[in-house]
Amino acid sequence: MNRTRILSLLSEKREFVTYCLIGLSGVGLDLLAFTTLITVFSVHHQAANAIAYSFGTTNNFFLNLRFNFRNRDRLVSRFLSFQAVGVLGLVTSAGALWILVDQMRVNPILSKLGTLFLVVLLQYNLNRLVSFRKRGAN
Repeated sequence: MNRTRILSLLSEKREFVTYCLIGLSGVGLDLLAFTTLITVFSVHHQAANAIAYSFGTTNNFFLNLRFNFRNRDRLVSRFLSFQAVGVLGLVTSAGALWILVDQMRVNPILSKLGTLFLVVLLQYNLNRLVSFRKRGAN
């Protein structure tokens, strides 16, 4: 694939690419908090997941609001919607962690990394369609 085609594809998918880049900062914050909570403070992996996930989700909301979707209306409603989507992602992540860590005995940190792709796709689509939907869009 040549450079022009790659740039064209990235331009077409700017919103998703930006969402993923912003998501990386949230994932970094999430993983840092998760790892710190379980290794330094011996917090159970499910509790650590919930706490760390909320840090990453809040980070991502404000960065997406500012740099990606750029919707400034209905801020409280959008934040609550984004958090609700985040809870769905958390439930998905917690379920996957339960299977991977508690049932299959996979390392918690590797398991957390393994759940990210599914959760990112789920949350991007829901946030695009619900949380950051343009006013008047169906």
